[in-house]
Amino acid sequence: MRLRLVLGVLVPFGGLLGAATFEGFWIAPDGTRQLVAILVLAVGAFAVPACLAMVARSVLREAGALELERAEMHELYGHARRAALIDGLTGLGNHRAFQDELARQLEDARRQGTPLALLLFDVDGLKAVNDGEGHVAGDRLLAGLGQIAAAIMRRSDRAFRIGGDEFAVLLPSSDIEVGMAVGRRILAAAVGGGDPSDPTKPFSVSVGVSAFPDPSAETHELFRHADAALYWCKRHGRTAVVAFDPNRHVDATAGRPVAELAADVATVLANRSLRPVYQPIFSMSTGAPSGYEGLVRPIDGSPFSDAGSLFTAAEAANQTVELDLLCLEIVASKAALLPPDVYLSVNLSPRTLGSDLFRSSDLKGIFKRVGFPLDRVVLELTERETVEDVEQLRRNVDTCRAAGMRIAADDVGAGNAGLRLLSEIHFDIVKIDLSLVQGGIEHDPSHAVLGAIQSLAAQWKASVVAEGIETAEQLTIVRELGLAAGQGYLLGRPGSVPNAEPLDLDGLTAAVLDPFNTATALWPPVANDPAA
Repeated sequence: MRLRLVLGVLVPFGGLLGAATFEGFWIAPDGTRQLVAILVLAVGAFAVPACLAMVARSVLREAGALELERAEMHELYGHARRAALIDGLTGLGNHRAFQDELARQLEDARRQGTPLALLLFDVDGLKAVNDGEGHVAGDRLLAGLGQIAAAIMRRSDRAFRIGGDEFAVLLPSSDIEVGMAVGRRILAAAVGGGDPSDPTKPFSVSVGVSAFPDPSAETHELFRHADAALYWCKRHGRTAVVAFDPNRHVDATAGRPVAELAADVATVLANRSLRPVYQPIFSMSTGAPSGYEGLVRPIDGSPFSDAGSLFTAAEAANQTVELDLLCLEIVASKAALLPPDVYLSVNLSPRTLGSDLFRSSDLKGIFKRVGFPLDRVVLELTERETVEDVEQLRRNVDTCRAAGMRIAADDVGAGNAGLRLLSEIHFDIVKIDLSLVQGGIEHDPSHAVLGAIQSLAAQWKASVVAEGIETAEQLTIVRELGLAAGQGYLLGRPGSVPNAEPLDLDGLTAAVLDPFNTATALWPPVANDPAA
């Protein structure tokens, strides 16, 4: 604008001056013509640079303004692009950012020959929180999980919220063991209520882990394998950290029609084709058996090779209640073999206790017929299915407790009964799942998950049992943590004849045993007990 104004004034003025000078130049005397020429040259020498300087300044000002506008536009674009990649609730990267970063880091890992671990995890029971406490409470929980994910990361790690309650963490230069350790820290923080400076109600998460190149040998397999581990975790109890393992994730009932599974379960029920075995539970202070967990095994010729596939089929066929009651009868049938001063722990699905088909009188009648006192019975609630009627479950639990029975939360750390139902039901015993005992002790020196669960159990005035103790190192840590009792293959295997001998716990923790050396084995080999 200013440039056009300057030119608009100078050009007409210069034209008039030039015309006047040209006309008077030829009629003036010689001396005058020389003087005029000098004046014209002087004016030109001054005016032209001045005009050019004004033009240059104007051009530079406009160029500066354009550059400023370009920089502002570039900054606004950067803000908009970053905003498009950020999850507004948690401040983590969103699904689009995750896809971009996953592709980039996989390419770097492949090119440089370095490992890359991927964690996928989500909140257990978020729908129940949203329905019962409102979406504000659910959003606060998600934000708390985002803070946990951000807090455990190294500078090179990246965390994302990739769906409603789904999160992901990428760990460059990390193998599957590092991924498992990070997953356990996330689980421990959730169980402990998140950031101490901004705590939330304790909650649980399920975590699936895989890594490139082992066990995910191809880059395109990494996400699919971590997702498969997470799915397996959700189907088999939740509240756990699961590493991808093709053998572990194979489901013997997968692909079979429900009608076929129902027919096989009905055959087991009709023929009572199960046998009882009893695994001892030892006091960690005295080494003496304090109780026995009653379990069942399919007999030869059963449609199922193991109890796990049987219960999975019963869940799919909606026959859990009938199977649970049969298992109670089978286990109680040999309860008279137990020493007189120990308890018998039996497994029940919360769906059974919450079902209209369940009658506490039936349960009491089972033990009354075999003469086993109800005050020596512990009901372990091991949740593999969704509880549809929590109020009915609570009423039945209260009736069982009024009859003298105690209630245990089974598989804490691998089952959502261990956390979700603990807010609904009063438990007398908390059993820590073997996945935490075996994985957390050997690979997570902080033992954060075990410590958090022990602390919560103390608040509930519940005793703690550690499951799955299989090494001297695990036993040492269990005792150091002050857990009340433990069970596992190091201490005693399930057998048809209960082992009532006390253990030398100090001797067990003093040496690392060779399980293949029969001279040092502290339990009878499986071959000596066909019922094990």
